[in-house]
Amino acid sequence: MKSPKSFRLHIGLFGRRNVGKSSLLNALTEQEVSIVSEIAGTTTDPVEKPMELLPLGPVLFIDTAGIDDVGALGEKRVQKTKSVFDRTDLGIIVSNSQDWGEFEEKTLQELKDREIPVIVVFNKADLYPGRSCMFNSLAGEKLPVLETSVSTGFGIDDLRQTILKTAPDDYINRPAIVSDLVGPGEAAILVVPIDKEAPKGRLILPQVQSIRDLLDGDSFCMVVKDQQLPKALAQMNQAPKLVVTDSQAFAQVAAVTPPEIPLTGFSILFARFQGDLTEMVRGAMAIDQLKPGDRVLIAEACSHHPIEEDIGTVKIPNWLNKYVGGKLTIEHARGRDFPTDVSQYKLIIHCGACMWNRREMLSRILKARQAGVPITNYGLTIAYSVGIFERALQPFPAALEVYRNRKQQLLYDGQ
Repeated sequence: MKSPKSFRLHIGLFGRRNVGKSSLLNALTEQEVSIVSEIAGTTTDPVEKPMELLPLGPVLFIDTAGIDDVGALGEKRVQKTKSVFDRTDLGIIVSNSQDWGEFEEKTLQELKDREIPVIVVFNKADLYPGRSCMFNSLAGEKLPVLETSVSTGFGIDDLRQTILKTAPDDYINRPAIVSDLVGPGEAAILVVPIDKEAPKGRLILPQVQSIRDLLDGDSFCMVVKDQQLPKALAQMNQAPKLVVTDSQAFAQVAAVTPPEIPLTGFSILFARFQGDLTEMVRGAMAIDQLKPGDRVLIAEACSHHPIEEDIGTVKIPNWLNKYVGGKLTIEHARGRDFPTDVSQYKLIIHCGACMWNRREMLSRILKARQAGVPITNYGLTIAYSVGIFERALQPFPAALEVYRNRKQQLLYDGQ
């Protein structure tokens, strides 16, 4: 089974038109992924290529349009290129020894501002022999700087090795999804309702990833439907360390799970794994400040067609309208169509982002924070709306403390 994009190191290739980004990508992957031409601007949209880069593991290369593209259509391409910054874990700036200038400096600064590791590649070394002053200057800043030539193969293996060395530590030492909450030799019960939203013949990605994570942590699990949970608990000789449920079944599962057994949801696990749990806990508490008519953005990473009982377009809006006692103005964003300006919203509610890498989700959280707009996710919203928020945070002491302190502060302020 192929690794999902969320588990792949996202490597963005940036540079001017016709510096050889596509050729470099083809050489790195040893496949003709991107169309190569002497005509500047052949790459019009970001091109993605998943591959295994051993011993690092699964990576996703993103070949972008030239950042100096011109004209109205060129501007749109540039905007798409800039959006790749939001999901880049490692940036490669491609230039040559003669043409480093303002475009490259801006790209380098953009990556630095986002604290994204950078590799600089001076390509076409066969056409531009001799190291330039800029090469030495960048190397002096302790940036990884290499020379390559796709036509001769020079430097390609060195670039692969540099990618391995420059990969972010938090990618190599990625935190667990759930196994750290259970422990080796201990059990978890995963509650997986089978309803209209469950894909026929398979489980959704967070459920599959949680099972694999438990196995990797030498834990084991029992997977049951919501109505089977009481029988499963009764048949266990020892209580499970944790019960994890689909967020939509929070109320039912909480009602039958003994209070001494920690309980949370898949979506809350992914608020920690893919985003910033404490920030999203604060965001969920903003639900109490909502008033009828307020604008709320519900964002989903996937662009699937919503079904009749869709959680994002139907269930959460219904729960929220009931909670605030009136109709909210709810807007939706799917896939990467996220508003540039989010300051108009009182709250952003995001899905678990299981199909993305963590950096892209963190970029959206940062955008919301900069605009002063609280952001949370589906699972935390549902837990808050049905009144089991504190219990759902029980497995996460730091996040629970944030909630309790914030609640106490609001009471003190008389809100």
